[in-house]
Amino acid sequence: MTSLDKPTEDAQQEREPAREPEQDSRAVTEAALFEAFGGVRGMVETVVPGLLFVSIYTINKDLHLSAIAALAVSLVLVVVRLAMKDTVKHAFSGVFGVAFGVVFAMMTGNAKDFYLPGMLYTLGLGFAYIITTLCGVPLIGLVLGPVFKENLSWRTRNPGRKRAYAKASWAWGLILLGKSAILFPLYWWADTTQLGWVLVALKIPPFLLAVWLTWVFLAKAPAPIDVFAEMEAAERAEKAAVASKGGE
Repeated sequence: MTSLDKPTEDAQQEREPAREPEQDSRAVTEAALFEAFGGVRGMVETVVPGLLFVSIYTINKDLHLSAIAALAVSLVLVVVRLAMKDTVKHAFSGVFGVAFGVVFAMMTGNAKDFYLPGMLYTLGLGFAYIITTLCGVPLIGLVLGPVFKENLSWRTRNPGRKRAYAKASWAWGLILLGKSAILFPLYWWADTTQLGWVLVALKIPPFLLAVWLTWVFLAKAPAPIDVFAEMEAAERAEKAAVASKGGE
């Protein structure tokens, strides 16, 4: 094929369907949410320790063995992350959560208390989403702002985005409070294995629902304002102004 026969870049671009801005926005939102919440691997790291605890306890009713196994697998997940030079924040949060549960259960001698710190955290987080939204600073915006490189610009410069963060925070808050409304009665009335299996079953579905609703709200919201790009542009302009004055 000669150079005359080769398709030009313009011709290739004409044949390729142009990406809609809305598609780009949704793709960016999906990628950011995947990064912020840990994706599939993060969900696995969240479920496995509790699943191992309740599985072992269901078989032999040994609190110490169940607790040590759950803590050990959490540490293994962190080591694997470190070995792969991957982000460890989700694995570390899992270790701390399991460690609190282990300490709590060991202190009280009640196997159900392994789950209590996580349940209290879920309840507190649910209230935090609701309260911060009522105060005009929705928590999900504080979490995702740095991920989208917009920091807090959505509060004063992007009202449509602030409304989307408020809706998402309401969704997270109500879902977490609904989950707590199921778990706390079971903590008082059910046995350890019943509570454990219900808790494992409720790990992923409410989380996925909350993430999906967040994606829906943000995908329809205005694009984030990249404050980092703005600061870099201002810095370049300042350097250019200084250089032009020096050349005079």
